[in-house]
Amino acid sequence: MTAERMEYRRNPRAKISRKLRVRPSNADHGNFEDFPLTANISKNGLYFRTKLPNYRVGLRLFVVHPFTYENDPMKSEYLAEVVRVENLGEKQFGIAINLIAAI
Repeated sequence: MTAERMEYRRNPRAKISRKLRVRPSNADHGNFEDFPLTANISKNGLYFRTKLPNYRVGLRLFVVHPFTYENDPMKSEYLAEVVRVENLGEKQFGIAINLIAAI
């Protein structure tokens, strides 16, 4: 018998790989910068893998999606919140974030 997983997603996911720039919105939560690739995206969320152990549920982030280069005039930056952290083994973590607002 298999256990069914509760589905909380409101929007379907698309398997798209795009580079992100991720950093905490509050310096009290660490001073890190991450440049992961998305594994999948939806209208209001992103999922990516990282080797950084800095993420935790509830952490607010600034996310540039997609990230091309530092001074790209077309960049889109969002305020986001971590909603799930998965330990994928081998020092890898799966991070699900909710995009709260464009900034």
